Amino acid sequence: MPRAEGTGTGSAAVDPRELWLGTGGPRRGRKPAYSRETITAAAVALADREGLEAVTMRRVAAEVGAGVMSLYSYAPDKDTLLHLMVDHVSGELAVPPAPTGDWRADLKSIGHLQRAHMLRHPWLPAALATRRSLGPNILAFLEHALAVLRPTGLDGAAKMEVFAQLTSFVAGHVAHETTRAAAAGCPDQASTEARYLAEVAADGHHPELAEALRAPGRPLTPEATFTRFLNRLVDGLDTDGDPAAVTG
Repeated sequence: MPRAEGTGTGSAAVDPRELWLGTGGPRRGRKPAYSRETITAAAVALADREGLEAVTMRRVAAEVGAGVMSLYSYAPDKDTLLHLMVDHVSGELAVPPAPTGDWRADLKSIGHLQRAHMLRHPWLPAALATRRSLGPNILAFLEHALAVLRPTGLDGAAKMEVFAQLTSFVAGHVAHETTRAAAAGCPDQASTEARYLAEVAADGHHPELAEALRAPGRPLTPEATFTRFLNRLVDGLDTDGDPAAVTG
């Protein structure tokens, strides 16, 4: 019996064993006309075109030309479908060759791969905020990340935390980046903000801000900005003290 369709703002209780180790389709009855892969791909295409809010069981059913009730054999609700979608697109993340041994450089490469991936699927940061079910494609990438971090000497829990920290940073940055890009249609916004900050800095009550604004400018292209932020995050990771205590 299908559960009530999720709102997309939270994550329903999804049994990972049932989701990832099950058959992925109806267990009895007529031969299914569709597959989990087909339905998930249709949902991903819909989210890429119209955003995560557009993904409902009814819309996905229409995309594949099915009755909505037939989809519940593959995904009992939207939350389960979103788990499937996240892992589906994670299959696009080509696992790099064996780690080089320079874990900071390798970790930065992972960050750049994740950013490019999330920019291809702008709905992904929002989905990742509440859906971290480790499907087979995500597990393959996680396995590589843990191998990258082996030279750090961190224990397993800390390595998992570092990967989660990196992924959360990239997701947050991409969400901000795509929002700013969408606002680029208002060309006066940046100049308006600059004038406002200049006035605030000149009021004498914000000396730290005034000093910061006098500093030499840096390249503001999206790629350059992301690289600076990523470098600060990774270069600031401390692996010399308690292996379980990694700080930014």
